[in-house]
Amino acid sequence: MEEIRDLKQRLQEQRPASWENLPDIPLYMDQVLALMGRQTIHFGDEDALTAAMINNYIKDGVAPRAEGKRYNATHLAYLTMICVLKQVLSVKDVALLTRQGMAEGSVQENYDRFCAELSSALNSAADQLPEDLAEDELAQTAMHFALLSYAYALAGRRMTDILRARENGAPEEKKSRHSRKKAEKQDSAASEEE
Repeated sequence: MEEIRDLKQRLQEQRPASWENLPDIPLYMDQVLALMGRQTIHFGDEDALTAAMINNYIKDGVAPRAEGKRYNATHLAYLTMICVLKQVLSVKDVALLTRQGMAEGSVQENYDRFCAELSSALNSAADQLPEDLAEDELAQTAMHFALLSYAYALAGRRMTDILRARENGAPEEKKSRHSRKKAEKQDSAASEEE
């Protein structure tokens, strides 16, 4: 199938610009939007980045504020990470990961690590995608990838929950214990009413 061969090729070859290849001059919003359209793999305009989305990310503290109305490599790195990660995590979780990641090392180091991890994940997906996929295998193969996506996203979301609990100073076990006690009290109150 031609579409699957195209998908496999894009998974193998299409990558965001490396830190060294990000523009070294500040960009205006329309230039940022044009560049960001090439930073991620997408098949249509439904998940395209908009100016309103960028403004919301900045307002919510997920991305740094523009310098005047211009965006530099740091902004582009953050926006690239957000565009990829928001496909599987909430924007709140993306903010947590970028905040914690950026606390250790420079933006360049974190962006380089992100690009390497992304490349590894895309290569892994491409390696699992049969080149000669028959039409009658399409649904089963899509199910396989969807289930992998579910499992990995579940692990990623759980880890961000643990990170958030630690960032807020409450150990996860304490929160779980509190939730169990609250549920036990509710069950006990319901039993007494009967």
